[in-house]
Amino acid sequence: MIFDLFFAKNKIFALVGASGTGKSYHAKLVAQKHHIDFIIDDGLLIRNNRIIAGHSAKEEKSFMAAVKAAVFDEKDRRDEVAYKLQTEKFSGVLIIGTSEKMVNKIAARLQLPLPCRIINIEEVAGRDDIDNALRTRRVEGKHIIPVPSVEVKRGYPGIFFSPISILKRSKVQIPIQFIPAAHEESLVCPAYSVPQRLLISDRALSLIVKNCVNEFNTGFYVKKIDVKDVGTGYRLVITIDVNLGTDLEKKISELRQYITENIEKYTGILIEEVNIIIDKVIEIMQS
Repeated sequence: MIFDLFFAKNKIFALVGASGTGKSYHAKLVAQKHHIDFIIDDGLLIRNNRIIAGHSAKEEKSFMAAVKAAVFDEKDRRDEVAYKLQTEKFSGVLIIGTSEKMVNKIAARLQLPLPCRIINIEEVAGRDDIDNALRTRRVEGKHIIPVPSVEVKRGYPGIFFSPISILKRSKVQIPIQFIPAAHEESLVCPAYSVPQRLLISDRALSLIVKNCVNEFNTGFYVKKIDVKDVGTGYRLVITIDVNLGTDLEKKISELRQYITENIEKYTGILIEEVNIIIDKVIEIMQS
C-alpha cells in the first residue's frame, strides 16, 4: 500500500524503438516535455545531466553482457538504482528500451509501476533522423549517453568519443522559451559495437556499383568507376552517359543515395562520398 501511494503522483513513461534509432538522442526533450526528472538508459539512472546510480551497459565487452546490464540482470546494480528511486523526490521517470517487453521488465526489476504511456521513437523523430542514427550505429558503431561529456569522462573514460549538441530539431513540441539552445550529450564507442574494418578489391566494388546503377535506372550507362580507399571508407567517382529527357538533378541525387545505402547495407562498407560525372547526354532515336 505504501508502495502504491509513493508512486501515485510519479508517472512512469517509456521511449521505445529499435536499437540505434536515436532514442537516447531524443530522451532529454521527451523528458522535458513531460516534466520527467529521471531517465533510465542502458543501466544508468540519470537526473539533471548527472549519472546518479547504475552502471553503463556500453562499457561491457560483449553484446550479451550489455543486454544484461541494460535490463539490470545483476542484483546489486538493480538494488542500487531501485534504492535511489525510492529515496529521491521526483515527478516522473522515463525508461528507454527497444520494446514494450523490455521496458516492462526494467520497471518490474526496479520496483516501479508499469509505464502509463509508451512513446515510440517515430513520434519524436523524423524518418531522416532515424535513418541517419541507424547508419551511424551500423557503420561506425557509435552510441549516445544522454549526459554531458564531463560525466562520461569521469565514469567511463575508456569508451568516450566526443561531446555532441542536441539542437532544437525534433517532433517534440515544447514552448521555445523552455528549451535551451542546445543540450550536450556524449558520443561513445563501446568495445562490443566497434565494427571491424572491411576491405574489398576495387574491381569487386566497381562491379557492385555498376549493378546498383543498372538496378536504379536503365537509362544510365556506366563508362568509368574510380575507387579510392580513404582509410575510414571509400570514395567513388562514377562517370555515366544518360538518356535525354531524364530529370537529371533529382535522379542523380537519388542515385547517389541508392548506391550509398545499398553498398553499406549489404556489405558493411562505409561509403564516404559518391561523385557522379555526366559525360554525355544521349538522344534516343524513335523507331
